[in-house]
Amino acid sequence: SLKILENALADQTSNLPGPVRVMGAIHVEQITRLTAVIDRLAADLDAASKTDEELRRPCTMPGIGPVTAGAGAGAVAAFAPDLNTFDSGRNFAAWLGLVPRQRSTGGKTRLGSVSKMGQTDIRRLRIVGAMSVIRWVVRKGGSVNRWLAALVARKPRMVAAVALANKMVRMIWAMTTKKEDYRMA
Repeated sequence: SLKILENALADQTSNLPGPVRVMGAIHVEQITRLTAVIDRLAADLDAASKTDEELRRPCTMPGIGPVTAGAGAGAVAAFAPDLNTFDSGRNFAAWLGLVPRQRSTGGKTRLGSVSKMGQTDIRRLRIVGAMSVIRWVVRKGGSVNRWLAALVARKPRMVAAVALANKMVRMIWAMTTKKEDYRMA
């Protein structure tokens, strides 16, 4: 599509006004330059995810690739305390704002909605990764993970994505604190 724009700007027989050609050429040059930078950064992240143990480990989990692992690991390193300070994966998920509110009375616990409190950048990355897994499950018509297939069948996609993101965050906590790769349960 960028090539079509370049050809249209280069075509002297078209009746494009001069200022439109100049602005179009500026935009094409910026897009080309930024695409090269993005490609270089993606290649650097891909290479780092193969050599850096802290980046490689999350990539073993479905829904986490080099870009989201790199951005997620960078966001965790920048915004989160050491994951060993959390007693459990649930506490880490709660710190991110990915667990439902609990209300209890008379010994009966009721789970409410997920609040928007917590660390938004990491939470957003995990939900995006979870949505990609759910889109794949919906497209394929099922999953080998029975829990996920049942969840997608009975809940709206966004609710399922938040629940899967919660589970993924707990798994990331476990993999990081135990220094183990992802294992399908």
